[in-house]
Amino acid sequence: MKKYLGLAIPFILLFAGVAEAQGVTLPNLQLGFKSTQNPQEVVNVIKILLMLTVLSLAPAILILMTSFTRILIVLSFIRQAMGTQQMPPNQVIVGLALFLTLFVMSPFLKEINENALQPYLGNKITQDAAFENSMAPLRRFMFSQTRDADLSLFIKLSKQETPKTRADVSSIALIPAFVLSELKTAFQIGFIIYLPFLVIDMVVASVLMAMGMMMLPPVIVSLPFKIMLFVLIDGWGLLVGSIVKSFG
Repeated sequence: MKKYLGLAIPFILLFAGVAEAQGVTLPNLQLGFKSTQNPQEVVNVIKILLMLTVLSLAPAILILMTSFTRILIVLSFIRQAMGTQQMPPNQVIVGLALFLTLFVMSPFLKEINENALQPYLGNKITQDAAFENSMAPLRRFMFSQTRDADLSLFIKLSKQETPKTRADVSSIALIPAFVLSELKTAFQIGFIIYLPFLVIDMVVASVLMAMGMMMLPPVIVSLPFKIMLFVLIDGWGLLVGSIVKSFG
């Protein structure tokens, strides 16, 4: 670290000297605390801190409260079933899962923007009301994808009174129940995806054993057949369509 800092210091001094010679004004950056008599300034600082907190929690919100988990697991299953190792690459799988998540969640995100974000930015509703309005579509989506057994499990584990309506169910119990249901659904879809490719592997292995070619790995021979079958049936289109339709 000291080595790179020592190399950077001469360039910084050279840049400062050239800027001073040409009369260029360099920006001055100051960080610190100061007292204020204006409450609005304090409110603005708190809003910035809350915004940074939400941005830091955005990955967890994306994974745990949207369709991202199911989509990513199913796409990973198809790659494992075909045996293509790192094809498609992880970046492509995650990117496709992200945009499919935006596609599935677009009605709910539009509702959040209209009922929570825009009214809050226009100072029409309070921060608490904006939070409640933004959670309402997400809770409705999670309820539609959560099994009653998983929800009952976390309600019992929380040792709280049995809620009379869905509005009484806390998000602390709803979110893990939703994630558990998503994992179950994703693994069920993955099991169905594995079956046809497993049949191809078994057929190829049986043929190789019958021909006495036991030293040749069946995966090497079955891989082209699995890729050809997947392309001929328009596998990616069927897979993506089935994933989107699985959310109802």
